[in-house]
Amino acid sequence: MSRDVALLEVLRARLDALSQQHLIRQRRAVESACGPQLMIDGRPLSAFCSNDYLGLAGDARIAEALAEGASRYGTGSGASHLISGHSAAHALLEETLAAIMSPHLARCRALYLSSGYIANLAVIAALADKQSEIFSEELNHASLIDGARLSRAKISVYPHSDLDTLAKLLAASTAQNKLVVTDSVFSMDGDIAPLPGLLALCEQYGAWLIVDDAHGFGVLGEQGRGALEHFALHSSQIVLIGTLSKAAGVAGAFVAAHETVIEWLVQRARPYVYSTASPPALAHALLTSLKIIAGDEGRQRRQALAARIAQWQQAMTLSRWQPLRSSTAIQPVIIGDNEATMVAGRALHERGYWVGSVRPPTVPKGTSRLRVTLSAAHTEVQLDGLMAAIADIER
Repeated sequence: MSRDVALLEVLRARLDALSQQHLIRQRRAVESACGPQLMIDGRPLSAFCSNDYLGLAGDARIAEALAEGASRYGTGSGASHLISGHSAAHALLEETLAAIMSPHLARCRALYLSSGYIANLAVIAALADKQSEIFSEELNHASLIDGARLSRAKISVYPHSDLDTLAKLLAASTAQNKLVVTDSVFSMDGDIAPLPGLLALCEQYGAWLIVDDAHGFGVLGEQGRGALEHFALHSSQIVLIGTLSKAAGVAGAFVAAHETVIEWLVQRARPYVYSTASPPALAHALLTSLKIIAGDEGRQRRQALAARIAQWQQAMTLSRWQPLRSSTAIQPVIIGDNEATMVAGRALHERGYWVGSVRPPTVPKGTSRLRVTLSAAHTEVQLDGLMAAIADIER
């Protein structure tokens, strides 16, 4: 057997093992714009699996702004931000984001990056080093975990939302530079981190509070400013990462923090320094999206989403599977077994519903689930149909 064949056989064996455990993931090519109704293989499906929480990803006004941005700035940036890739559109977007977050972050400045994953890697690896200690929430997103690993800092994992254990870990730490790292809304469970308590501990022990607000920005708070507005927090010790590909409906992410933190990231955050800047047209389109989110229409869309969340909580009852009662757009239904979860997902697909079937390693073993995500664009009738289908499949 040649060496190249032997190498491929190793991968084939690993893929076979994943298949036997019902852990193979598959892609489906969507033939329509993102929305509550998607076209796949010529067939319409009611989609309850996207993060388009406000229904903006397919909005014609944002698409027009994107086209206008492409006409004005072209299709690519041509270089990294520190060479020639930083456009006037990027600069205006960062100024707008800083103004949005300034009620919650002292002397706020913002930095736009190409994705939430890249932003998390950039922030953690730039603020921590071998002499630091990172206190990482047990259910953190993979990007936060990878950012901590990349930093080469000591990592201490604290149990989910366990402030008492975190306090003991912080008190015992001898590191001069400490970072508490957490999601705001946990992407697989849908619950919200106890940010006021976390901030109090960070202030007591002199630690940074790194908050990934991917699933909060645009949704939480009266004006959609996210988890910090939701809890009415303000501090110079908070570094907030917000995603612009979910509720904002476009692409990219931002970091908002004290101006000194942002300047340090500009100088030393390797994923930012050494990446080609995102197309300026995206930044231009985001200005329209942010205007919608902050205005009356954004408030109405959040109210519509809240109505769907309340509808789910009031009507979704099951006998064997376990719906997790979340106050956010993320509504998991715990099934447990990998194969049973895949069977349920396929049965929903046959009935015209697309719901995520989430299995390890994304979630702990034995907690495979249907991950229902709600949008302001979903109708009451659509959600009633989904709930009836899930209950019938469980029976």
